[in-house]
Amino acid sequence: MPQTLATLAAAPARRLFGLGLVVALGAILVWIALAHPPAEPGWRLFLLVLGGLVLALSERMRRATRRRIELTPEGLRDSDGRVLAAIEDIASVDRGLFAVKPTAGFLVRLVRPAPVAWAPGLWWRVGRSLGIGGVTGRGEARAMAEILQALVSERDRRRAGQLENST
Repeated sequence: MPQTLATLAAAPARRLFGLGLVVALGAILVWIALAHPPAEPGWRLFLLVLGGLVLALSERMRRATRRRIELTPEGLRDSDGRVLAAIEDIASVDRGLFAVKPTAGFLVRLVRPAPVAWAPGLWWRVGRSLGIGGVTGRGEARAMAEILQALVSERDRRRAGQLENST
């Protein structure tokens, strides 16, 4: 088992707040459909289906935020062992103010597109972007991003050294 350099888990208060908001939204949609139905039956059905989907999302978020993200010398994975990105597949780490990233998190740019995946409140991956964060702690996410950036920089230095030695 590889050494874990950093872990990132859902902050209890953020997790409770995030889950509470999603459950409240789903409940409100269902309540509006049942207690104050719109004049047209199609809208009532739409509200019920949308409310049900939001409540299902809240359960998926509850399960996802029980896990944590682990950084090892090989890359990022979740606590179930699912590889999010290998160090060799990471082009850069972006924590900038204007980066399209999760709240209290960071963005990882990948070398090549990866399959779309999502753990609500914890991470998402679309194309060449991997967003880490959401209901996680800001300090833990910052520390993980800095360690990850150091690993990527070290990998790039090794590659540059190998190129110089081969010429």
